[in-house]
Amino acid sequence: MSWSFALPQVFFTSPVLAVATPIGVGSLVGYLVNSRTKELYSRLRQPPLRPPAWVFGPVWTIIYGMMGYAAHHATTSATLLTPTTAVASSQTLYTTQLILNYLWMPLFFGARKPGWALADIVALGGTVGKLMAMWWDIDRTAFWICSHMRVGSALRHI
Repeated sequence: MSWSFALPQVFFTSPVLAVATPIGVGSLVGYLVNSRTKELYSRLRQPPLRPPAWVFGPVWTIIYGMMGYAAHHATTSATLLTPTTAVASSQTLYTTQLILNYLWMPLFFGARKPGWALADIVALGGTVGKLMAMWWDIDRTAFWICSHMRVGSALRHI
């Protein structure tokens, strides 16, 4: 078996682990950075129709759950005609985008490095775009879920 940057296969084949893992880790990251987040968020220049701060937790719980479900669906719905290398590559991209998602909040709010957070967002956008292209070929349901993840992720950074 070749080395991969992806999460272990059980995280993709188990629907419970696929959904619970990104939610759990995302919640942990949010909890660890939360005290600095509230302070800095309240001082940022905000657009007039910004959502209240309490909305981010529930919305990101849903987005992380959708991410996990999409990865699970793409893995378990791959047909015999889908090359296993395509599925493995999509799992690596999924893991990469998950890590980039987790890094943004500590970079922006924790380390207070908006330039690094911007670089993270650019890398995240490219990774999710490539993942969407791969899932278009592997599993259209995962593609459509991923397209909603991308919109949700973009809205966080406006």
